[in-house]
Amino acid sequence: MQTVARQISAVENGDTGIMIPGIAGDGSLFPVEKMQAHRDAVFHLAVSVFLFDGEELLIQRRALNKYHCGGMWANTCCTHPHWDETALDCANRRLGEELGITATITQGRVVDYQADVGNGLTEHERVTMFTGMVSKETLVIDCNPDEVAETRWITPAILRKEVQATPERFTPWLRIYLDRFPDLRV
Repeated sequence: MQTVARQISAVENGDTGIMIPGIAGDGSLFPVEKMQAHRDAVFHLAVSVFLFDGEELLIQRRALNKYHCGGMWANTCCTHPHWDETALDCANRRLGEELGITATITQGRVVDYQADVGNGLTEHERVTMFTGMVSKETLVIDCNPDEVAETRWITPAILRKEVQATPERFTPWLRIYLDRFPDLRV
């Protein structure tokens, strides 16, 4: 099963025609190709997951070969729903594809943001956020090397200090989330 998920994940890493939900001016959804959405700054749906063990958050450093923000630290995982995929199904899919894990997650805030992510690409997203509590002592993480270079546990307070000292090491969306929600309890 992980092999299939990893093949799907590797396909998502490039310009492959994957359709995601764009958001029209009237709020209705329409299918848009993922890379077109990023090239043209099309407002679109996304998900972000934050897994905690007590006060510590699981963060990941994105694989160097990612189409944007490679090598930067981000929240536990994030992605775009496929067209006609629910946000919850998407978040669970991505936990498996990126980190090889399953966890019970709960939907939290919905946040809009726009950020330049380099390489002529823009994230202009309406993000459904999910949180979950796990035990790092029993959680088995099996990173997909096409997606994730490494993971670590960190408190939001220490993360904020690191972001202040070296913001270029962290994704724009993680910096935005920290600014808006300092404890990252989304």
